[in-house]
Amino acid sequence: MIACRKQFTDTLLELAREDKDIIAVTTDARGSVTLGDYASALPEQFVECGIAEQDAVGISAGLAHSGKKVFCCGPACFYVARSLEQVKVDLAYSENPVTILGVSGGVAYGALGATHHSLHDIAVLRTFPGMTVCLPSDWRVTRKLVRFLVDFDKPCYVRVGRAAVPDVYENDDFNFEVGKAITVMDGTDVTIVATGETVYHAWQAGLLLKQQGIAARVLDMSWIKPFDEEAVRKAARDTGRIVTVEEHSRFGGLGAIVCETLSETPVPVRIIGIPDENVVHGTNAEIFHHYGLDAEGVAKTVARFISEE
Repeated sequence: MIACRKQFTDTLLELAREDKDIIAVTTDARGSVTLGDYASALPEQFVECGIAEQDAVGISAGLAHSGKKVFCCGPACFYVARSLEQVKVDLAYSENPVTILGVSGGVAYGALGATHHSLHDIAVLRTFPGMTVCLPSDWRVTRKLVRFLVDFDKPCYVRVGRAAVPDVYENDDFNFEVGKAITVMDGTDVTIVATGETVYHAWQAGLLLKQQGIAARVLDMSWIKPFDEEAVRKAARDTGRIVTVEEHSRFGGLGAIVCETLSETPVPVRIIGIPDENVVHGTNAEIFHHYGLDAEGVAKTVARFISEE
């Protein structure tokens, strides 16, 4: 198991050794982001801003406007709150191709509570014209993503967690294309659409459901924007019901996007996410279990959803 944040910075360092235009910017977060090796190896391609996320976004925008390939890295909770205006104006509105790497996203900070959770980022950032949003599901997806983003010409927000993540894919033999879902497993009874670190749990839930005679299709929706509407519509036609799983508020996130997509072709949808409350304190795993985001919880929700019809 490898943490997506570590795979991201390892791949970035590998590419930056060969490309002097790649710049990493951070906000007293080189430890959290795992940028220590990068900063030591390439100090001339590294900018430390201190605890000043608003400044960091502005500096990143200026560097990108000057032709640099910029990765602005730090805790997701701060970049989608404290510096949200700068992300909106300096990056999205001004069309500066900076990648914001938001680490420890969702509920990864666990016991630190609501101030450190980022459960609104999908809802907000997908409304910014020109902004791309991606939540990679494991280290292999993350590695392909970084290699793509180095030469990407639009601003992008990437959200990853903190801990090591189980592998979703056994090798690199999967199709990674901008705005396209990946079918992790196929089925005809129900479709489970998940994003980010919930993809592994959705896949494991699919395996549990298979033991109960329920054939679940599982879609890895790493790309939130652009969004693979056709994959969702096809799943709705093929399986007749959809369950979404996200480490995000139930408002405005993946579930909402799926419902918007299917608004003209109604299909039963059940959203598994964080309800309208301040999240309980605990470890990441404990929080996932409490809200039914782990494999067992997802499988139970899907089985109950099917039995209700």
